[in-house]
Amino acid sequence: MVTIKSKREIELMREACRVVALTYKKLEEVIRAGMTTWELDQIAEKTMRDLGAIPAEKGYDIGIRGVPKFPASICVSINDEVIHGIPSKSRVIKEGDIVSIDTVALKDGYNGDAARTFVIGNVPKETQRLVDVTKQAFFEGIKYAKPGNRLGDICHAIGEYVHSQGFSVVREFQGHGIGREMHEDPGIPNYGKAGRGIKLEPGMTLAIEPMVIQGKPNILELDDGWTIITEDGSLSAHYENTILITEKEPEILTIL
Repeated sequence: MVTIKSKREIELMREACRVVALTYKKLEEVIRAGMTTWELDQIAEKTMRDLGAIPAEKGYDIGIRGVPKFPASICVSINDEVIHGIPSKSRVIKEGDIVSIDTVALKDGYNGDAARTFVIGNVPKETQRLVDVTKQAFFEGIKYAKPGNRLGDICHAIGEYVHSQGFSVVREFQGHGIGREMHEDPGIPNYGKAGRGIKLEPGMTLAIEPMVIQGKPNILELDDGWTIITEDGSLSAHYENTILITEKEPEILTIL
């Protein structure tokens, strides 16, 4: 069931999302070659806690037997890692890497969720284009995030744009509704048919998140039960924001 948020709930969502935006502001200031992904994790957790929130991903349980709870405060995925990379004291960020970070902050009972891909130093033009296209795909999608449109209109726009640029979208993972729970209805794939799905209404809060692969769309899961990589070793990028459906244009809650 898709929840319509009250005015009070929307204000709480705004605050949780503001924490996420401020966390990314801090991460953008500090991320550099030579630091470990564990250092990024510690900085992100401190930032969220200093702002009165907790990192919702820490201890997250997907409910699959044999898969441990997520052990860190943020997901950090590098190069061919698509999503859910686990921060490590031994994983050092290098010049030329692209680093995707997914962050969820929980404050006063409500979640804010966003993802960014950072470029470390100089990268080939095609790598930069992958990152740029992934971000633009989000904005292509939310052009349709208006009352009366269908969820499929957003999904279709994202997929068509990515494919028009010669890249692939991840099909096994998707965006989602968000609020009291990190993952709420509806599921929001990055492909689909226009005119299909639920009708969008003011008060819906959605996490829209293009996950784009430079090569073929096939993915693999590592033995840690979390990290998803591209099967062909090609690069992947991730961009996400929590948005609010309003009476007119969508409001992006996780941008300052």
